[in-house]
Amino acid sequence: MNESRKKKILDNIKKFKLRNFLMLTVAGLVNSIGVTMFLNPVKLYDSGISGTSMLLAQVTPEYLTLSVFLLILNIPLFIYGLKKQGVHFTVYAIYTVAMYSLFAWLITDVLPIDVNLASPLAGKDLLLCSLFGGMISGIGSGLAIRFGGAMDGIEVMAVVFAKKIGITVGTFVMVYNVILYVVCGIIIKSWTLPLYSIIAYAAALKTVDFIVEGFDRSKCAMIVTTMPEDICYILSEVFETGSTKIEVRGGYSNKSKTMVYFIVNRFQVAKLKEIVHEVDPHAYITISEVADVFTSELQNKKD
Repeated sequence: MNESRKKKILDNIKKFKLRNFLMLTVAGLVNSIGVTMFLNPVKLYDSGISGTSMLLAQVTPEYLTLSVFLLILNIPLFIYGLKKQGVHFTVYAIYTVAMYSLFAWLITDVLPIDVNLASPLAGKDLLLCSLFGGMISGIGSGLAIRFGGAMDGIEVMAVVFAKKIGITVGTFVMVYNVILYVVCGIIIKSWTLPLYSIIAYAAALKTVDFIVEGFDRSKCAMIVTTMPEDICYILSEVFETGSTKIEVRGGYSNKSKTMVYFIVNRFQVAKLKEIVHEVDPHAYITISEVADVFTSELQNKKD
């Protein structure tokens, strides 16, 4: 790749994209609906900094609203993580939280929607509010991540501090949320709402995975065989997609072999195994899950 091509690619990467800002706006709107119309009216708590903001808004004077705490707590965390996460992520994340805060303020204080005593859509049903509130806010958080931003500064804290204290990012976030729900239970002197909040958190977490990684994950097949040409030809003819061949060497036999890398959906796995073992009964196949597959138009053509 020549220098001008490299420079062009780097310049494109460094550009802020209008599409990202539009989708992050949608993410902020969706997340605010889940929190303000399902969780907050019945005093359930979101996870991370959002949940912390909800708790603080309940125990402080009325002028310190959820929107205010979202900005006060999140923005410094994103700025603190600037060096680690980069300018693009920081700008996108701050914009996302600003949109979340703006829409939350509009719903609770401007629009003619009563969200003070019960959810406008689910009433006081804690299970419905926790499930739908978690799922809807999870969609917002997932969209934020997918388009380069973040909805919650706790993730930045996790990236910055988790390695320093010897735990994973996921463990850091989980520990923070467990502490948050315990504190909520102690302050409100009841464990019912924190326990339902855990249901909301679980629903949101699963929904984020779906949005970021896709609902129907593809399967990656790695086939170690001595007949790669025949297998690649048959698979390409049957499934009408390309394959990749990688030269490998047996760890025990020290013989040269070829590994065929092939992507199928979950409904094609059984057929793939049947085809491969029909061609090479001694082929070694491993199947693993892939989160997402990105291809260009040229790659969609058969090799």
